Amino acid sequence: MDFNAKLDAALERLHTEGRYRTFIDIERKQGQYPHAVWTTPEGALKDITVWCGNDYLGMGQHPVVLDAMHEAINATGAGSGGTRNISGTTVYHKRLEAELADLHAKEDALLFTSAYIANDATLSTLPRLFPGLIIYSDALNHASMIEGIRRNGGEKRIFKHNDLDDLRRMMAADDPSAPKLIAFESVYSMDGDFAPIKEICDIADEFSALTYLDEVHAVGMYGPRGGGIAERDGLMGRIDIINGTLAKAFGVMGGYIAASTKMCDAVRSYAPGFIFTTSIPPAVAAGAAASVAHLKVDQDLRDQHQTQAKILKTRLRGLGLPIIDHGSHIVPLIVGDPVHTQKLSDMLLQDHGIYVQPINFPTVPRGTERLRFTPSPVHGAKEMDALVGALDALWSHCALNRAELAG
Repeated sequence: MDFNAKLDAALERLHTEGRYRTFIDIERKQGQYPHAVWTTPEGALKDITVWCGNDYLGMGQHPVVLDAMHEAINATGAGSGGTRNISGTTVYHKRLEAELADLHAKEDALLFTSAYIANDATLSTLPRLFPGLIIYSDALNHASMIEGIRRNGGEKRIFKHNDLDDLRRMMAADDPSAPKLIAFESVYSMDGDFAPIKEICDIADEFSALTYLDEVHAVGMYGPRGGGIAERDGLMGRIDIINGTLAKAFGVMGGYIAASTKMCDAVRSYAPGFIFTTSIPPAVAAGAAASVAHLKVDQDLRDQHQTQAKILKTRLRGLGLPIIDHGSHIVPLIVGDPVHTQKLSDMLLQDHGIYVQPINFPTVPRGTERLRFTPSPVHGAKEMDALVGALDALWSHCALNRAELAG
C-alpha cells in the first residue's frame, strides 16, 4: 500500500472541488478586535478586519474577562493538573458551573473542554442511562450532535429540518413504551434560522420524551440575561438538557450542559469524554465565569449586537446581494459555487484587508456555498462601510447575480 499516494489523492480531490481549506496566520491584538494582523505567505504583515469570528460580542477582549484570567493564573498557575476525577477540579470550575446552572435556571451544570465534546459525550452516553432510548434528531443538527448520536449504538430517527409533522409522524410510529429524546438546536448557524422550540416541547410532552437543546449560537446573546432563545421565549423550564459553549459569545473556551443534578451526575459518572479528559485550566474557567456573570446584566451589548446585524443585512439587501435573513445575528451571503466562494474570500483578504472564510460542502449542501458574516458591537461604521463597499465592487467584478430590488 502506497499510503502517501492515497493521501495525495484525498487532498487533490479537495483541491479539484475547490473545497481545500487554507489556514491563514492571524495575530489578534489585545483591545483591538475585530482588527488583527495577517502574516502573508511572503512574510509581510498586513492589517485586516475579521468578519467571521464567533467572538460575537467581543468578550474575548473585555477587561472583566482578562482581569479574572490574570488573577486566576497568578493564583494557580497554568494547567488544571488532570481530569476532574483526579486533580482537575478547582473552586474556579465549581464557580463557573454554578454561574451556568443559574443562567439556565437548572439545578446543576457540567463543564467539558468544548461544546463539541459536551454534545458528543452526553448524547453518546444517554442510551447507557436509558436503555432502549430512541433519539429524534433534526436533519441540520451540528456534527457534534450527529457524531454523539451515531456512536451511542441506540436507535435514531432523523426528522426533516424544523418539520413538526415529520417529527410527530416518526414518534407516533415507534413503541409508546420506549424512552425517547428530541435533540435540536435553537439557532442553526449556517442559515441563522430558529427552531420552533415551544412546538417541539409540546410534541415531547405528547410522547413523554426528553428534550435536548443546543444553544451554542444563542447563549450570551438572547434572553434578558443571555440564557439563549429558550430564555427569550420563556421555555427554559421545558428543556431537560441545554448544551452551550463558552467559546463564542462568552469569548473564552469550553462547553457545558445544564440540567438536573441527577442528570449531570449520571453523565459525569458514565461519559468517557468527561471522565478521561483533562479539565480546562482554572484561568479559562475564571474568565468564562466572569464573562457569564457580566453578560447576565449587560443588555446594552446584546442590543448593539442585534443592531449591527440588522444594519449589515439591510445594506447588503439594498445592493441586491443574496443574503439569508431569518432574523438572527448570522448573515449568510450565498455564492453557490465553491471556487467562486474561495476566490471572493481570497480577494477580500488580499485586496481589501477583510477576512471571511468560505463555507463549503459538507458544512452546507452543494450549490449553497457561502460567505458567513458575524457582525458584532465592535464592528463600527468604518468597518461596515469598508465591507459593504468591497462586496459591492467584487460582486460586479465577478459578474455574480443580484436579486431584483423592489420599487
